[in-house]
Amino acid sequence: MELENRCIREPIAIIVAPNGARKTKHDHASLPMTKDELVAEAIACQTAGAAMIHLHARDANGRHSLDIDDNMAIYYAVKEAVGQNMMVQLTTEAVGLYSPPQQMALVKAVKPEAASFALRELIPDRASEKEGYAFFHWVAENNIVSQIILYDATDIERYFQLRDAGVLPKTYQHALVVLGRYHQAQQSSPWDLRGLNLARFVEEEIRCAICAFGAREQDCLASAMLLGFDVRVGFENNHVDVAGELAISNAAQVEALRDVAHRFAIPLHSAQSLRSALK
Repeated sequence: MELENRCIREPIAIIVAPNGARKTKHDHASLPMTKDELVAEAIACQTAGAAMIHLHARDANGRHSLDIDDNMAIYYAVKEAVGQNMMVQLTTEAVGLYSPPQQMALVKAVKPEAASFALRELIPDRASEKEGYAFFHWVAENNIVSQIILYDATDIERYFQLRDAGVLPKTYQHALVVLGRYHQAQQSSPWDLRGLNLARFVEEEIRCAICAFGAREQDCLASAMLLGFDVRVGFENNHVDVAGELAISNAAQVEALRDVAHRFAIPLHSAQSLRSALK
């Protein structure tokens, strides 16, 4: 008689966030900032096991940019380099410089296959829900995956309220829960996972990723992987390895998580299978 295999796990995705909005080469000499550097980083991280890359465009002076031309150039250069082998996601992070109309205009102009949005930036209050409804349903209708960024338990509760109310669509959706953004010195811990209503994502079959600020990023993400969540790793949130030393590269950080997945027999999504899972 064959025993039921209770160790079969669902595939998870590794996402890489190689640069972020604020860091420079003063933080890490290998932090990618230019178009050519981001293309090379995307190829290296895809080879290492990442199914998606989260891009922050920079302007000619190296500053975070939501300028349409800056983003168009970087998005299509990376997309041409990786083809269908990696999902390419643009950020809409405001960093205090951009407004919701500018964030929305960027996505409507570039039409990337995926984009990330902080819930508290795009739908900050009840008054913004009508415009948020129109925009996010347009995003889904255009087959763009919207990744909704959630920073705490209040954001998570509000995400489900907006989803239940129909303000957020139930297709082409991905959630990202951020650990440690508002902790002292932005240092997260795997224990942070316990204080969040993450079980509801599983119960409602909503794909959710976890990212984590600080030196224990890999600890947090390994824990999240074992719970069945997608994970986002990279210099945007942390640029040291598990030993506390300066990480070799973003690709090395991806490889470390890939090794954890292999050790625990956790299947990894390819870009193609992740696209299907996010529809």
